[in-house]
Amino acid sequence: MMKAHLSFPILFLVLLLAGACTPKLNTLNSAEQKQGWKLLFDGKTTNGWHTYGAQTTRGWEVKKGELIALGQAGHEGTANDIVTDGEYENFELLVEWKMSVGGNSGIFFNVVEDPKKYPTVYATGPEYQLIDDIGFPQKLENWQKSGANYAMHPPARAMAKPIGEFNSTRIVVNKGHVEHWLNGVKVVDYQLWTRDWESLVTTGKWKEFPGYGRAKRGRIGLQDHGNQIWFRNIKIREL
Repeated sequence: MMKAHLSFPILFLVLLLAGACTPKLNTLNSAEQKQGWKLLFDGKTTNGWHTYGAQTTRGWEVKKGELIALGQAGHEGTANDIVTDGEYENFELLVEWKMSVGGNSGIFFNVVEDPKKYPTVYATGPEYQLIDDIGFPQKLENWQKSGANYAMHPPARAMAKPIGEFNSTRIVVNKGHVEHWLNGVKVVDYQLWTRDWESLVTTGKWKEFPGYGRAKRGRIGLQDHGNQIWFRNIKIREL
């Protein structure tokens, strides 16, 4: 049977249209710009970020449009967690991330940067958990799984993609109401500073952290937990 071949002009048009349908990484389209979205990562540098308690970043690199935690430090003491230069209160945050095998990380908000008083980002900032749900070397509680409000609220469903694929995270914080979305599904919904919230804080993991979850605004943080993790398309829109 004779095979059909596309002529060069048609083939060129097909490739052009295919390229046009592929969103460019770390950019804002015209609709996003009109809606007030801003990039927190330009795809080329770590501008806009710094290691918690420092003026520059360490333990991270930018490669192929991705912001990569190199996993060179643990999450205690010498942690290489990074935070935004700016502070935010009511916002919608979009982040794409890919985890290494057995890896662990997190996205924080309302981080108070005061290293003498709070030595780590998690001493103040609530955490959207990122982890290898299947390959993590220890047994995970539900509140430790991807999409959870770490140590507080477990995700309603397991929505993380297989290791090696990028996940899409959306975090909405508006007047104390918080939503965690993972790959298009809302997995956690909670209200800060309520009686239920206070009960979880004072009886759980954070009872020895007096500054945890108290701030009304703060920095966005990305965790280096001693594992490699890749981030891209980090965007924020203030509400």
